[in-house]
Amino acid sequence: MPNNQKLVSLLCSLWILIVFGTENGTSQNFPTDDQTIKMIWEEGMEEGSRAYDLAQVLMDSIGPRLTGTPGYRRAAEWLESVYTEWDVDVRRHEYGTWRGWERGITHVDLLEPRIRTLNATMMAWSPGSGGVVEAEVLPLPTLRNQADLEAWLPEVNGKVVAISFPEPTCRAPESWEEHATAASYERLLQEKETAEGTWTRSLLVAAGMERGSARGAEAVVARRLEEAGAVAVFRSLWSDGWGADKIFDASTERIATVQLSCEDYGLVTRLALNDQSPTVRIDAQAEFTGSVPAFNVVATMTGSELPDEYVLLGAHLDSWDGASGATDNGTGTIMMLEAARILKTAYPNPRRTIVIGHWDAEERGLIGSNNFQADHPEVMQGLQSAFNQDNGTWRVDYIRMMGFTDAGSHFARWFSAIPPEITQYIELDIPGLPESGGSDHMSFLCVPAPSFRFQSNYPDYRQYTWHTGIDTFDKIVFDDLRNNATLAAMVAYMASEDPERVSRQTVTLPTVPLPGPMRVSRRTQNSPSIGQWPQCRPATRSFPG
Repeated sequence: MPNNQKLVSLLCSLWILIVFGTENGTSQNFPTDDQTIKMIWEEGMEEGSRAYDLAQVLMDSIGPRLTGTPGYRRAAEWLESVYTEWDVDVRRHEYGTWRGWERGITHVDLLEPRIRTLNATMMAWSPGSGGVVEAEVLPLPTLRNQADLEAWLPEVNGKVVAISFPEPTCRAPESWEEHATAASYERLLQEKETAEGTWTRSLLVAAGMERGSARGAEAVVARRLEEAGAVAVFRSLWSDGWGADKIFDASTERIATVQLSCEDYGLVTRLALNDQSPTVRIDAQAEFTGSVPAFNVVATMTGSELPDEYVLLGAHLDSWDGASGATDNGTGTIMMLEAARILKTAYPNPRRTIVIGHWDAEERGLIGSNNFQADHPEVMQGLQSAFNQDNGTWRVDYIRMMGFTDAGSHFARWFSAIPPEITQYIELDIPGLPESGGSDHMSFLCVPAPSFRFQSNYPDYRQYTWHTGIDTFDKIVFDDLRNNATLAAMVAYMASEDPERVSRQTVTLPTVPLPGPMRVSRRTQNSPSIGQWPQCRPATRSFPG
């Protein structure tokens, strides 16, 4: 072999060693000799990962996990079986009761003036249609005052009433911005603003309200229409994304409330507004199942040296049920479940007790985690740190110290042992400020106890998957899910082993914008819920109520 060829061969060999490594087939360069960190990496980032398999069962086989439904119960039973298989202690934390509800089939067809099966989903906790119902669709008319309302109400008897705003376009805004002329897009926005203003005023008149949110007013109007003899209600809440519609809860007690896609809702309302008499057939099945237990699923790895001090990993298990709740909050659930598996393998005898909380009823106001906080003062008193995740699938890239002045020094020590492949993407906001809105970490921050949120970047999360009918398994980015589970396991390990407790000393909250040495990140500056300590709410034990 010529010398130059030998040189090339040698360089190629060196490149392979550098890129792919020589130990365990990995390129990973660890900043520490800590064998536990290395084992966590192998279990979480390499062949040991179970994230895909666990996620597939939860999202595809079990599916949506609405509080008080069989889906939530099945998810809880599955979690319990998995933890039991891993020899991790797991128990239910029952905190109250919920009105049980079970969804059945929803099928809606347009019969006149043409036949089409509509994209429809019965809203959560809605009554069923009581069999197959056929009726004409009426839109909400322009209402100027209560006299207009009283004159119109008799017309709704025996009809399906469409009460939401019919979007003039279901084309995503970014498509308009990229392809339409500036004049065309501006005209669309102006026409929408005018039409939506007229609809909003009519909605408030129908609700008997002077002001309020559209969603709240629609709930009131739906109940009034129910009393006036409507046989069903159509609603629609577009998410400004291709094929993405928000699906929340119903307010009716006897008639079905059905969510139509942006496109199909527009179709039936245009037909009605143009006197083309749309007639639909609705078969919406649902059953209220009485009072059922409300509970969290809580796994525990008891501390070997400091059992009365706690590291808490948490994510809410419940979801809305328009799809499968994959990114809200199936990814958070799998992240913490997988972190528990990794810790059981790599760190089976933690120094402090590690608790993994799968919270119920986050979507109804942080209810499950708040009740856990109220029922376990010993955990709050002994809490080293709590870590929560709840915002989609992308990798964690931001952690705010929530105003705990000592937290930054702990995170700095913990991160010094974590591979830069994970930490280099994460911004630490030190000392940061507390927040009064958000997810389940708020239930512990209100104590106040050191509670932090693993925040992911989610530029399209609220548009496409947050509470929508397309929040499905295929939206998960598994490279990032493995990364996040490994991060959670490593941080839990470091927090458990830390020789010092995280201090509860907090910053003095400012009353004016922050100049000078206190750094405030762009996210802090742009969030309206930042800069206030949340108030702990009384634990309510019966829902709804």
